[in-house]
Amino acid sequence: QVQLVESGGGLVQAGGTLRLSCAASGRFLSINVMAWYRQAPGKQREMVAAMTSGGSTNYTDSVKGRFTISRDTAKNTVSLQMNSLKPEDTAVYYCYGRAIRTVFSGMQDYWGQGTQVTVSS
Repeated sequence: QVQLVESGGGLVQAGGTLRLSCAASGRFLSINVMAWYRQAPGKQREMVAAMTSGGSTNYTDSVKGRFTISRDTAKNTVSLQMNSLKPEDTAVYYCYGRAIRTVFSGMQDYWGQGTQVTVSS
């Protein structure tokens, strides 16, 4: 199994900053993609930012220029630096990883337990 553990959520005022971190542990060969998703009350879960093992990144339009994803492939960690936070960024943020556990298992998706980010106006 692959375990993803997030940290760094909390309450912040609009315009403030937060940094989320996620560490992957367990037995696996590699993690191809690590990403952050979020889910606000009454809304579907959406991808916020993603990064491949090769360094390619992708962001949802609403966070471009404000959020930055970074990754330490050797340590199997991923972080999300969130600047200029807005009330609409309020959500539970989930760490995601697409990993290969064994040469026989193929790619599988894993999720963290989520961390709450609340931005007050």
